[in-house]
Parts: sequence; structure tokens; C-alpha cells
Amino acid sequence: MSASAVEPFRTAHAAGPDWQTAAALLLRRLGAGAGANLGFLYVSDLFADDVEPLLGFLRQRTGVEHWLGTVGVGVCATGIEYFDRPAMAAMIGRMPEGRFALFDSVHQDLNSFITERRDWLQPDAGNFGIVHVDPRRGELFRLLPLFAEASGSFLVGALTSSRGKHPQLAGGVTEGGVSGLLMSPDVAVATALTQGCSPIGPPHEVTDARQNVAVMLDGRPALDVFREDVGELLAGDLKRCAGCIYAAVPVAGSDWGDYMVRNLAGIDERKRLVAIGDMLQSGQRLMFCRRDRQAAANDLGRMLAGLKRRLSGPPRGALYHSCLARGANLFDAESVELGMIREALGEVPLVGFFGNGEISNSRLYTYTGVLTVFL
Repeated sequence: MSASAVEPFRTAHAAGPDWQTAAALLLRRLGAGAGANLGFLYVSDLFADDVEPLLGFLRQRTGVEHWLGTVGVGVCATGIEYFDRPAMAAMIGRMPEGRFALFDSVHQDLNSFITERRDWLQPDAGNFGIVHVDPRRGELFRLLPLFAEASGSFLVGALTSSRGKHPQLAGGVTEGGVSGLLMSPDVAVATALTQGCSPIGPPHEVTDARQNVAVMLDGRPALDVFREDVGELLAGDLKRCAGCIYAAVPVAGSDWGDYMVRNLAGIDERKRLVAIGDMLQSGQRLMFCRRDRQAAANDLGRMLAGLKRRLSGPPRGALYHSCLARGANLFDAESVELGMIREALGEVPLVGFFGNGEISNSRLYTYTGVLTVFL
């Protein structure tokens, strides 16, 4: 890599009553491109209607042609989050030419992607991908593993979050699919995931299931097992479980107890059934967990310590994809998790957003944070 390719990224963030005011302030803080060839931009959904002119403004004023990003109900930068406020965060830097490629939208199948990106399609290529997904298209979630396999990529990213339009940036402005960036193996990155819930019981075997409904766990009525795991206090009034108790699907083969959290979709006390926000199959594992602020802070600390041990020096830049249910909604104060990241890694240039779901290793998670650093 050339010397310019390993220079730190530059980042800036700004808030304002309209996109022009915020963008002008952002640009003053960010400066011109100065050799940068890639930009990341995360924008409050309150500016969702203005993404196209905003992109044109930044391209013209920075000279950076290639941009990746999306909108979120919250956006974040080094040490700070803007939640439910009109704001934007940008990061620019230089990547080795020919070592990255943007793709603007993958929809129900991979045919167009395969046709356009044959040069990147090597199942064992060891690529790294950063993706954004439209949450209104549930079929796209099942496309992620196929997309990862076709491109030979480890995927990270998040689902766009918005109360209006769901624009994504991948070169130009797109919507309605999976968009993102692929990087070749010689672009050095490291990534890690932190959970926002903690298990309250052991994994159980699903011994009878109907679509997303657990009928039997460990050969017993699913609700009976659920009541035992949540404890006597919550079992006596199951309505109190809403918003604090969730299902979790353990990741097979994980060497550190990884799991994917899913919402409880319903409980049938008469039939003793438990429904979750995912499809179930007999023979798989299922457990229950609690949303826990202290456990989330502890796990974030664990993740940061582990990631820091893997680094040989300060990262050039970082992306953080967190869950809408985290931030102040979990930690009872703004910028707690962003402050913990800054304390652990220092003043690393960082941007990100709060999404409707997070992606790590091509899997869809919820209530998590996914941190990716460029080395």
C-alpha cells in the first residue's frame, strides 16, 4: 500500500434545522477530499427527503466521488450520538484503487449482481463487505447468506431505519434492496459484535414447532419451560415480560456462545404456546434472555478489550452499527456506548447509525452493536 493509503480517515458531524445548514457546518469541519476516494455518510431520517441533493453537494465540494451510507433515526460519530435529531456524520479516506467496489442494489435474486460483478465472485475470496438492507423487504434477510457465499465475503452492516423514505447511498442514491461495498482481502479490517441481552436459562431443544410458534421445548409445553426460565415474579404476570424478555437462537458452532435475539411475538396461555419473531424448526436450539443495561455495558467492555488486543496500532477509522433499542433507550443517557468506544480506542475517526437490525458474519442480529475498524 502507498503511504497515502494508510493515512487516518477524516470525520465530521453536524446538526442543523435544515440539510443545507448542517451540510455547510459538516463541510467546514471535514475539509476538502485531499486525495480521499471513498466516503461514508449517515444521515438522520429527518433529512431522508434531502439525501440526493446532500450527496451532490458533498461530491462537488469534497471531490470524493464514491459514497456509502443510509439514513437512521439516530446517527453517531466519535464519542457522540444524535438520536431523533436532524444531523449527519461523514468520514472520508483513501482506499487502494481497484480494491473496493460499490454495488447499488440487490433485490430478490443475485442474477444482476452476478452479471455485473463477476470479477468479485469467488466463493473463497476472503472479501469483506459492508451492507445496508431495506427492512421493509423481509425476503432480503434470507438473501444475505447467499450473497455472502456468492461474493466470498464476511458481511457486516445494518438495516436502514426511518419513519419515512429509506434511501441508501452506494455510489448513487438507491432504495428497496441490499446495497453496499465489497473490499478485497488486502484491505485490512477487524470487526466485533456486542450483545444487548443476557441469557436467563439454558438452551432448549425445539421438539415441536409450527412456523414461528414453539409448541414443545425439551418435550414439554413451551410456555411451561418459558415460565421456569423467567422466574416466579414474571411468570405470575406474563404481561410484564413485554419489552424485557426475548427469545434467542444460539449460533451453531460458535466458540463463544453467540446467539441471535428475536422478539416474543405472542403467548397463548390456554394452549401453552410461545411465538417468536423468526421461523422455528424441530431439532434446533432456543433459549430466553433479558434486556439488561448493565449486562450490555459489561459485554461492550468485553468486546472492546478483545478487539483492542487484536490491533497492532490505532485504527485509521471505524464504523459502528448499533440497534435502535440501544443508545439512550438502553443506557438511560446519550452517547454512553460511543463514549466507551472512544475511551477504549481513543479519538479514532468513527461514524455510524442506529438501525432496525444489525448484520455480522452475514447473520441478522437485534439489540446488538457491530464495530468495524480499518487498519
